[in-house]
Amino acid sequence: MITDTFEVIDKRFTRYAMGNVHKETLYTGTRWAEGPAYFPAGKYLLWSDIPNDRVLRYDETNGVISEFMRPCGNRNGHTVDLEGRLVACEHRGRRVSRIEHDGAIVALATHYDGKRLNSPNDVVVKSDGSVWFTDPTYGIDGDYEGDAADSEIGGSHVYRIDPKNGAVTIAADDFVKPNGLAFSPDERRLYIADTGATHVEDGPRHIRVFDVGEDGRLTGGDVFAECTVGLFDGFRVGRDGEIWTSAGDGVHCYSKEGDLLGKILTGEVVANVEFGGVKRNRLYICATTSLQAVYLNTRWAGRPG
Repeated sequence: MITDTFEVIDKRFTRYAMGNVHKETLYTGTRWAEGPAYFPAGKYLLWSDIPNDRVLRYDETNGVISEFMRPCGNRNGHTVDLEGRLVACEHRGRRVSRIEHDGAIVALATHYDGKRLNSPNDVVVKSDGSVWFTDPTYGIDGDYEGDAADSEIGGSHVYRIDPKNGAVTIAADDFVKPNGLAFSPDERRLYIADTGATHVEDGPRHIRVFDVGEDGRLTGGDVFAECTVGLFDGFRVGRDGEIWTSAGDGVHCYSKEGDLLGKILTGEVVANVEFGGVKRNRLYICATTSLQAVYLNTRWAGRPG
């Protein structure tokens, strides 16, 4: 018997939704929860509260919530790199930065072609060490999640930071507002959300999928899935290649073929998710004012190699 945490749309979803599992609310009090990143060595999760300009920390060992950083440059997306360092997208800083093991903060990307970035939104690190991030204008559209400013670049693109020389190049420039992104388990495909409907009437509210070449170039870009409620934002990929994505009524699960299998119902708009726990089978959910979590019969795909 599937609990009321889950909505089954395709019977294949029952593979992931366990019958006796209920969603938990771990914290309430954020204005816009975003950017979860899990640290397995420390058994803790970090996530952003963008308008309140802080990063919060959830300790899995005792359930304690604390402030990790405040102010934080109105951070949005986070990820953990190959060396276990925190990589962040800063709205107010208009940059991608990294916290070193000694606590120092270094900038990885601030400009493209001599122009300031808009407001980096979400970020992922590939197994070759390259850093990929999206750069819409949400952090400069107003003062709520950053500082209001005009775009110097004049567009919203997807970028790649070279792991050898730190060069910032455009990976994709045909998005309205690129948002969440994640690689397939074998890293041969890159999924990128476009939330352009926030700025363009009848604009995109979908996830696209690209083929990733050995040289890092992207080809293809077909629409993988259209959001049926609200907008897709951040998402993660499970071990079967299934997509767990944020949406207006919870978390939507798509097969690797693009079929909507089911939902995790949260009662709030979801911005992002992250796999955590000892077995990486606990899905943390950033749901506007709350941090929620649920155990699934799947786990994070991890990095190849």
